[in-house]
Amino acid sequence: MINLKGKSKSQIIFFEIILTILGSFIMAIGVSQFLLPNQLSSGGVAGLATIFYYLFNIPMGVAIAVINIPLFIFSIFKVGKTFFIKSLIGTITLSIFIDILDKLEALTNDRFLACIYGGILIGVGTAIILKANSSTGGSDMVSLLTKEYNSSIKTSNVIVIIDIVTIILNMIFFKQIEIGLYSAISIYLVGKMLDIFFEGIYFTKLVYIISDKTEEVAKEIGEKIKKGSTRAIW
Repeated sequence: MINLKGKSKSQIIFFEIILTILGSFIMAIGVSQFLLPNQLSSGGVAGLATIFYYLFNIPMGVAIAVINIPLFIFSIFKVGKTFFIKSLIGTITLSIFIDILDKLEALTNDRFLACIYGGILIGVGTAIILKANSSTGGSDMVSLLTKEYNSSIKTSNVIVIIDIVTIILNMIFFKQIEIGLYSAISIYLVGKMLDIFFEGIYFTKLVYIISDKTEEVAKEIGEKIKKGSTRAIW
């Protein structure tokens, strides 16, 4: 982890912009090389852009940028200036990277592999961008704007609703239930990668301690290790 302590505000913002671009590139690989060629979706704006890509032959990156325009217009006075600029950079670079990588041959035409690796890459890219206190517009921006207008609405609920609607639209357009099922796996993996990045991988361990001084041991565990314990009398 890079230590940013002692760095100036401008240096931190510059580093966050670099992370935003890196995250956008990783996301673009997941979209262009795995999901898009297999008609799959990771939800949100990308899902709508997938439909436009196949229906009107509009480059996905262009569609993403156009869909995000009204979102950025509405958010310009609702979010901080720095966040707005970083998110704008994230959206533009994601759109450009997607259209560039889309010209390359897909890495796989197997939908199962595509949803797995696409979901993982998009999750990693999204996590990097969120770590940089940035976004690529889309569902994140919609949820943020919704929160600004109604603070009682949960951000996660907004994103889930958008993803569900997008998947349903994809299934209706492509007339294949499998697309929705594979896309759901992809979205699940995106969420799991975010959990790993922000919460880490936790492994639960159970330890049995046999002692005549159960009260003293339990007290030490609670005070020094900050863990709970259960005493059993045999």
